[in-house]
Amino acid sequence: MLDIIQSQFFQRALIGGLLIGVTGPLMGMFLVLRRLSMIGDTLAHVTIAGVALGFLLGVYPLAMGVLFALLGAVAIEKLRKAYKTYAELSIAVIMSGGVALASLFFTLGMSFNANVNNYLFGSIYTLNSMDLIVVGGVTLIVIGFMIVFFKEMFLLTFDEDAAAVNGLPVRWLNLALTVLTALVISAAIKIVGALLVSALLTIPVATSLLIARGFKQAVVLSVLVAELAVVIGLVMAGVWNLAPGATIVLLLIGMLILTLAVRRGVKV
Repeated sequence: MLDIIQSQFFQRALIGGLLIGVTGPLMGMFLVLRRLSMIGDTLAHVTIAGVALGFLLGVYPLAMGVLFALLGAVAIEKLRKAYKTYAELSIAVIMSGGVALASLFFTLGMSFNANVNNYLFGSIYTLNSMDLIVVGGVTLIVIGFMIVFFKEMFLLTFDEDAAAVNGLPVRWLNLALTVLTALVISAAIKIVGALLVSALLTIPVATSLLIARGFKQAVVLSVLVAELAVVIGLVMAGVWNLAPGATIVLLLIGMLILTLAVRRGVKV
């Protein structure tokens, strides 16, 4: 195990995982409380379409994935405004478009399917220096935004009407939340994969909401849960040659079930 921990690929994976372990639950907390957790899945599918196009055009796939995710985020916000009563339609429409584009690009570039699989199912051990720069940059942007606009996002999350009455730029803040979510998903997609990335946004939050006694405590606990799952999951995957992304997500589910069981036991 010591050899694995000392290896450069494991250290890069650990750094990338720890960074996403902060930003994933941080953004997920606002999405879950606003009942927008499905945005994670939607933007993940859109990002995969961008990654596939990146392989097809021979450009840096993750950059193309980020671009597609940002376009998808803006499109979701536009559709949400157009269908205020049926806001969930925006998520369904954009997800369908992302899946369709990804399928089309896969068909056009059958030879790169093996590489795209790394983004579908995650390949944290293949993170390179450029990937870490992207993940680090996204982490700085997300944390900086939350430090500056935490009070505004808190009010927006629990009472959007009150936020508007108090003069907050609700439309701009909603767009910022969606765009930041797109950046986090794009950065996390190579770590846990497009099919699992929403788990990192939602399951730590679901666990923390069971035991936290306030919003700030829930945010801190969700980050701690994610970080614990990342570290243990990476070590387990390295020692027993398991899929890292799947191991991390299954650990998160295990922690959620354990928390539910303990909470029920305490009540009894």
